Amino acid sequence: MSSQLISSSPPITKIPTPRPTSHRTQIPLHVYKHPAAILLELSTSIKEVHQILPHIIKSNLYTEHLFQTKLLSIFCNHGCIAEAARVFEPIEDKPDVLYYTLLKGYAKHSSLHEALLFFVRMKADSVRPVVYNFTYLLKVCGDKGELRRGKEIHGQLIKNGFSSNVFAMTGVVNLYSKCRQIEEAYKMFDRMPERDLVSWNTIISGFAQNGLAKIALGLVVRMQEEGQRPDSITLVSILPSVANMGSVKIGRSVHGYVLRAGFEGLVNVNTALVDMYSKCGYIRIGRLIFDGMRQRTTVSWNSMIDGYVRSGYAEEAMGIFERMLDEGVDPTEVTIMGAAHACADLGDLDRGIFVHKLSDKLKFGGNVSVMNSLISMYSKCKRVDLAVDIFGKLRGKTLVSWNAMILGFAQNGHVNDALNYFYEMHSRNLRPDTFTMVSVIPALAELSVTRQAKWIHGYCIRSCLDDDIFVMTALVDMYAKCGEIHTARKLFNRMNERHVTTWNAMIDGYGTHGLGKAAIELFNEMQKGTVKPNDVTFLSVLSACSHAGMVEEGRSYFTSMKRDYGIEPALDHYGAMVDLLGRAGRLDEAWNFIQKMPIEPGINVYGAMLGACKIHKNVELGEKAAKKLFALNPDEGGYHVLLANIYATASMWGEVAKVRTIMKKKGLQKTPGCSVVELRNEVHSFYSGTTNHPQSKRIYAFLEELGDKMKAAGYVPDTSSIHDVEDDVKEQLNSTHSERLAIAFGLLNTSDGTPIHVRKNLRVCGDCHTATKYISLVTGREIIVRDMQRFHHFKNGTCSCGDYW
Repeated sequence: MSSQLISSSPPITKIPTPRPTSHRTQIPLHVYKHPAAILLELSTSIKEVHQILPHIIKSNLYTEHLFQTKLLSIFCNHGCIAEAARVFEPIEDKPDVLYYTLLKGYAKHSSLHEALLFFVRMKADSVRPVVYNFTYLLKVCGDKGELRRGKEIHGQLIKNGFSSNVFAMTGVVNLYSKCRQIEEAYKMFDRMPERDLVSWNTIISGFAQNGLAKIALGLVVRMQEEGQRPDSITLVSILPSVANMGSVKIGRSVHGYVLRAGFEGLVNVNTALVDMYSKCGYIRIGRLIFDGMRQRTTVSWNSMIDGYVRSGYAEEAMGIFERMLDEGVDPTEVTIMGAAHACADLGDLDRGIFVHKLSDKLKFGGNVSVMNSLISMYSKCKRVDLAVDIFGKLRGKTLVSWNAMILGFAQNGHVNDALNYFYEMHSRNLRPDTFTMVSVIPALAELSVTRQAKWIHGYCIRSCLDDDIFVMTALVDMYAKCGEIHTARKLFNRMNERHVTTWNAMIDGYGTHGLGKAAIELFNEMQKGTVKPNDVTFLSVLSACSHAGMVEEGRSYFTSMKRDYGIEPALDHYGAMVDLLGRAGRLDEAWNFIQKMPIEPGINVYGAMLGACKIHKNVELGEKAAKKLFALNPDEGGYHVLLANIYATASMWGEVAKVRTIMKKKGLQKTPGCSVVELRNEVHSFYSGTTNHPQSKRIYAFLEELGDKMKAAGYVPDTSSIHDVEDDVKEQLNSTHSERLAIAFGLLNTSDGTPIHVRKNLRVCGDCHTATKYISLVTGREIIVRDMQRFHHFKNGTCSCGDYW
């Protein structure tokens, strides 16, 4: 360690070994007035000391006690402990003050172990410790969380008669506070015969940092009752507690005290106020204080950036960040993390890359927290490949790093990658936390595989995370998305505490399963409790009404969300209303609703309208909706396909040809239908009309045989959207849609009575929906199909959607 410290310093003149000196030697007057002594006294950097040293040696002043003491102090202050020791060791009859100086240097700039070793040497050399020797050591123990060592120092402190010393005991209070032993800290504080302002600030800060905001605030009141006036340090300690409580009322009281006490010009107090108002949801007041600051530190800028990010104003956060750079303020790691978060929220890849390059320029690549924020940023900007690159190069990966990567994969639809990283993390004996599970569980939900859902549920139980409200909410959502809606409700009922997201997950689950009445009943139950519905709740309710054809109920809830709860409808809510009216066949009403919208309709609104026109074969309104969609998103082939299908249903083959020509010129393609089914721990994928599966011959032969049975039971194929081919070919094209291939494979490879679970990436077409009903009838099997919009439970020739989807 010593050699490293020396090598990291500038080149110096070799320090000679001084002759033994006594601290009792009287220092001549010429020594004090020597130019080298004056220069040494004025030196401000270690480099200047190294430049002066040759003059001191040349003048034979190096052995003088004044120079030795001054050199020792300078080397310690600059963290050059090895050089300080080289000055210290040769001195005979060392004064106690040199021991105290070197101990302080070890405590501040070396390891706790070396500091304690030197403290033991002091005792061996019969040097009696003074109070601040203990406070230095206690501070190091507190900062490093070394409770056991801290208790040993506390014992030595008592043994040396400092148990009633206010400075020493304040250090003890600080030690226990930082080591999360706040009750012990308070015992020490309460036993102090006298307390000064620093003591009060220490215990208040201790309670605040340990998450006990109310007690910290109570102590501020008590300190005033006992005659102590809070200072700026008190306020800076207590304001984060106010922010964590979200109590702007208390925050304003503290702000009032700041003004009355004349602290409004202090940068640390103003920064704490900016942070408090931002976290309490009053970002505009925070900005007013920030703009009024005559002086700002980097922490001030960081607080404003973080405040905007927390409040959902990512663009404003980037504005502050860019202004900070324009004013020449050097960003810190915290700045970069805030800016990366803002870019992630905006999905702004270009500015995100700029933040990354700036981070590299500032050499923050070794900071794991910064790299984790960049991983999250790239993931949210749809560049998970860049996130993987950072993760792969990152040294010292933490659980947060793995969580960020797993979530990034899940958010970008890379479900298998998310699961593989989770398994790898598990193999490295990294214990998952709540965040890990709420990242990986949704990935499993997307696979919609019941077996894996049960496995991860069991894993949560074994990891003792099954009582966590967020994990349980994710499990409820997962079971609902895996078709196990009754299991989801059982878990929901067992929960002792439910968050609004828990209610939303269960209501949405009922909606996607076509159980509109159950969704409404649950929503009514929610309204009777203490948890208030939010915008997502109403979106789930409206969607449930839409899937169940509950038009009037949906209207009522749409009106209620603003009237009764003050929630302004967003584009998604308007889209749900259009979907509700359109599915019910009220197309003119839906179109008029769009025309009267107070906000500009988006893709989701016109997309719902076009889908409804496809269901109800309305060419005129379908063309209007499609025209809007082509303008908003000209590169999406799916809308062109929908319009072509509307024309085909109306036998407008010329128009179908025009749409297909446009698609060909633009290079647009229809998203190929893909259905998956799991069998014996393996997922099998099927695309429409493909023959590359090992069992393709069996599947196609079985479908032909099944088709005969279905027709005998009354099935009539719907080939209205296909033209230019013979009728038998039309039937063949329909019969080889991906979901039918997946269903046939499942039937061939499972025993009688086993339900078939199929997941499709697109909406089930009308003919396949009818065909699956007949398949369930002639085979006696339950078939559960999850398409891009909802679940269909086919059993005994009927579907849970009631043919309304």
